Amino acid sequence: MPSALPTGDPAPPDGSLPVTALAGLGTRPFGLYVHVPFCATRCGYCDFNTYTAGELGTSASPESWLEGLRRELDLAAGVLGGPPPVDTVFVGGGTPSLLGASGLAAVLDAVRSSFGLAGGAEVTTESNPESTSPEFFAAIRDAGYTRVSLGMQSAARHVLAVLDRVHTPGRPVAAAVEARAAGFDHVNLDLIYGTPGESVDDLKASLDAVGSAGVDHVSAYALIVEEGTALARRVRRGELPMPDDDVLADKYELIDAAMTARGLRWYEVSNWAASEASECRHNVLYWQGADWWGAGPGAHSHVGGVRWWNVKHPAKYASLLASGTSPAAGREVLSEEDRRVERILLELRLASGLSVDVLDDDGRSEAKVAVRDGLLDESAFAAGRCVLTDRGRLLADAVVRRLT
Repeated sequence: MPSALPTGDPAPPDGSLPVTALAGLGTRPFGLYVHVPFCATRCGYCDFNTYTAGELGTSASPESWLEGLRRELDLAAGVLGGPPPVDTVFVGGGTPSLLGASGLAAVLDAVRSSFGLAGGAEVTTESNPESTSPEFFAAIRDAGYTRVSLGMQSAARHVLAVLDRVHTPGRPVAAAVEARAAGFDHVNLDLIYGTPGESVDDLKASLDAVGSAGVDHVSAYALIVEEGTALARRVRRGELPMPDDDVLADKYELIDAAMTARGLRWYEVSNWAASEASECRHNVLYWQGADWWGAGPGAHSHVGGVRWWNVKHPAKYASLLASGTSPAAGREVLSEEDRRVERILLELRLASGLSVDVLDDDGRSEAKVAVRDGLLDESAFAAGRCVLTDRGRLLADAVVRRLT
């Protein structure tokens, strides 16, 4: 089942935000995340807020979800009081491509109706390769999408089987080629490394496949065994081994070398892009602590230091909005110290790094030790920035703990 929501304070039924949160709205980048909670099957490693048709039954449908989404976007526009045009839109899930091109076009129409899009806005949709086609890509490009992110995970059939992925090994590359032919300049492939049974040769084959796709962006994430998932139960029963940290580190270095050789540079610990224009602007917005409204069941939002999250079940989500009530399940107002710590947690993952000025006295002392240990770049630190070295990227979480 999907992971539990955080605990927090009750959210106002009308979704209103403190005046302090709205101060400066529009001076920072503003994004919209739209969560599509539908999947054809449940992958064994996934703890996202997603539901198959069998799990939902007749309690919710794409149609009721879309109507709820329209209502939430209208509510958001009212709460924000003449909201700024949206700089980035990211439709994720779940499997947004299950909505079809017409459904995704309707999502973007709803965004335009409630908010409007800034000139040159980045509009991304995630897609599973098996639910796409040349016609699908052409239609969503015509609808206004500018970027596609495809779930590849691996090119090895047995690795996909462990992950419960249903696409064939060659389909993600074919889909990427189709997307580029439809006019998408920005196409991402997602990889997962460290799956039990994945050999170094398997990973190399996946990287070769990525190279043949000609994409301008790659995301690569180490497999995390999340509690409550089918994968966690298999590991607990001893059917599969827990991923080994040393093996994961070796594979990360292999990925980074392959990306660099293909002209893609890291700009965030798990993301590589061919150029600055190829970076995912929406995700950079998260890492830099800007403003975004997350719409859809279980979606999280952040505006001006206030964070909140929606109820998880699609039926309850749609029902609350139909009654004129905000779908927010809870929220928290971040203190200045909370926001400072989050800046360290997020900005340190970027190639641009973190200003030393964000650190307190203890953090500066620890940063000097991290420089000495080869985890932070010495020349960048002398210029007032904390930037992870290659070795530091392998130990990013540990560096964050030291600096906070």
